[in-house]
Amino acid sequence: MSQLKIGALLNYTTIFLTNIVGLFMTPFILSNVGQSEYGIYVAIGALVGTISVLDFGLNNTIVRFVAKYKAENDRKAEENFLATTMLIYAAISTMVFIIGFVFYGHIDTYFTKMSPHEISIAKTIFVLLIFNIAIGLPGGSFKGICYGYEAFVFPKTVNIIRYILRTITVVAVLTMGGKAIALVVIDTVFNAVFICIEIYFVFFKLKVRFKLHEFKFKYVKQIFGYSTWIFIFAIVSILQWKAGHWILGRVATPEVLTIYGIGIVLGTYYGAFSTAISSVFLPRATKMTVDNATGEELTSMMIKIGRISFVVLMYILVAFALFGNQFVDLWVGKTLGVKGSHETWLIALLIMLAYTLPLIQGFGNSILEAKSKLSFKAILYLSFLILGAAIGAFLAKSYGALGMIIGTVTGWVIVQNVMNFYYHNVIGLNIIRFFKELFNKSLLTVILIFIISYFINYIAGSGWLNFLLKALIYSIVYSTLMYKLGIIAFEKELFRKTLSPILNKLNFYAKIK
Repeated sequence: MSQLKIGALLNYTTIFLTNIVGLFMTPFILSNVGQSEYGIYVAIGALVGTISVLDFGLNNTIVRFVAKYKAENDRKAEENFLATTMLIYAAISTMVFIIGFVFYGHIDTYFTKMSPHEISIAKTIFVLLIFNIAIGLPGGSFKGICYGYEAFVFPKTVNIIRYILRTITVVAVLTMGGKAIALVVIDTVFNAVFICIEIYFVFFKLKVRFKLHEFKFKYVKQIFGYSTWIFIFAIVSILQWKAGHWILGRVATPEVLTIYGIGIVLGTYYGAFSTAISSVFLPRATKMTVDNATGEELTSMMIKIGRISFVVLMYILVAFALFGNQFVDLWVGKTLGVKGSHETWLIALLIMLAYTLPLIQGFGNSILEAKSKLSFKAILYLSFLILGAAIGAFLAKSYGALGMIIGTVTGWVIVQNVMNFYYHNVIGLNIIRFFKELFNKSLLTVILIFIISYFINYIAGSGWLNFLLKALIYSIVYSTLMYKLGIIAFEKELFRKTLSPILNKLNFYAKIK
């Protein structure tokens, strides 16, 4: 099996691990460190994570240029390029330390709702995370070099091993009484150790060398010219997922930050299910674009992928709308309380509702990337996410975490509506046809499923067994009705082909017995 196929398999393994293990680890960490310290941990993590934007997209640039020089067999240019990027990273790490030093003295004046003891914890976490970022940014370039050499298996395998070992260590340390600072110490140690492992692989297995043959500003200009839009999308990602943390850190208590942070976590889990489907279609979008596919042909592909994503996402969204409040209460209710759990559920639900359309239209982003048309989307997202953050900051003063997320998702909704006009009028996609065929049979089926499943909530009882019983009945209702009424012939055939190898094996084993 090729490096590419194994790498893709390992990528999905990582997605599975981070989402499934994360669901179990979140309540464990929360119950052991406490709501207050968890909120500090999340807020400082988001704040320092913002500084990671200083990477300027260099990691992606390294992948691109290393692959280019390797294909051209230009060893000298590769060595010179990597040496130049290391000089840039040295300057970036220095900037990280300077920014960290300046902000460290203002932590107590920024986080006005924290007690002196909480400020002390926040400062310790801040120092450790600044060190993490300072070594992590240049350290990440070695993973980029591996990808440039198409050596996908090693870094992805190392990443999975790291995640498993980190999880085991966190469980052991927190069980022995560790708190939020212990979590950051664990991450710092793991970060340093695994960067050293990747450095060893790059130098001694891939035989890569860094050597500055000549330094010219045209190389620096070339590097940053490629990474500009990657950098802007990094800012967009920060505004989308982290802005709320540092805005709430200014006006709210650590307990409110915890509620907001866990709501965000659930929202990102939702997105991972669809991204796992749409992310594999970038090569298809690129090929269709190179082959000068018409707008109608691209629309047809977008409809096929969008309908599959819609079926998967509606299963999760309807379930979370009906039974999510009970799930969150069982999941983290012991620490957050009834009110906190309810607010966390509402935050996650709002994210899921606002996030659904962008996820369903994920192939549209692949088309933009293939056509090199990402600049409009980047500027649009940047503009309206800033507006959304401003609205959220205003609402957060009165409504806390819920107000913050309402402002944020307002920006998302505006952006996606504008993007549909752009897809239709500039890119040439038939968006009216997209929605007509997307909702063909499926929308009415989802509404019917929602109405029927609503009455499942009347099953008496509480606790995990009651929740699992409801989830089982809902899953049977959803899968049966969606298969019979909601999906078209192509999707039924795709479903049968996916299940047939499993069913054949079951029949084989049944005959043996």
